[in-house]
Amino acid sequence: MIDVATLAKKIRLKIVTLCFQKKTSHVGGALSVADILAVLYGKVLDISPARIKDPSRDRLFYSKGHACTALYAALDLKGFFEPNALSEGFTADGSYFTSHINHQLPGVELSTGSLGHALGVACGVSLAAKRRQQPQSIFAVLSDGELDEGSNWEAIMFAAHHHLDNLIAIIDYNKIQSFGSVQEVMGLEPLADKFKAFNWDVTEVDGHCLEQLVSTLSQAKANRSGKPKCLIAHTIKGKGVSFMENKLAWHYKSPNDIDFQAAYLEIEAS
Repeated sequence: MIDVATLAKKIRLKIVTLCFQKKTSHVGGALSVADILAVLYGKVLDISPARIKDPSRDRLFYSKGHACTALYAALDLKGFFEPNALSEGFTADGSYFTSHINHQLPGVELSTGSLGHALGVACGVSLAAKRRQQPQSIFAVLSDGELDEGSNWEAIMFAAHHHLDNLIAIIDYNKIQSFGSVQEVMGLEPLADKFKAFNWDVTEVDGHCLEQLVSTLSQAKANRSGKPKCLIAHTIKGKGVSFMENKLAWHYKSPNDIDFQAAYLEIEAS
């Protein structure tokens, strides 16, 4: 079985390859969430390609659908897609491998990209699971910039009111959104205190420390104390490629030949 560190590296390699080959955007935000997805699919989620319709499976609602290459890569590496389907189909005319995540693909629970939608859906699924006394956990991965959307805060209130302790929200807090830093566009701090004020259990971690992520997410999954849980993962936009890290340009820019070769070699050597 592939270990989590190797899975994270392979996700990053696939991200930069897809963005280079298809000249697509959002490489920075995809790289920032790679470690989170590697831990979820490598250690935490109770889901497999054979169980994509199993009603007792864990669910992952991926709200930052613009960073589709990260989730596509994770699912591909875990065997959810046919061999070569992703590399051949990504952004191809008529393909379900669209440039924002598409629920027509195996393992994808919800089409996203219009921000602020997935947490509300995750809340509904969590409430239904609790009422049916089903054991699974429901995860929602959110970008920091989309917390500007009021729909998220309605969902955050809803989750606490209904004691959705089977729900775990993960914030990919890379602190850069489409037009500038999060602090410049719409400051979120004190973010942890906001969630606590809404009656959530909150933990802050280094979103690139695999050990912290495994431990914290495993504990959050096991903890059914009556409150929804939020993991604020402090990450770096473009993590793993030094010239992309903390650079706003890589929210939209796609790698050219030189960028791709340098990025691939740096990730491989890490």
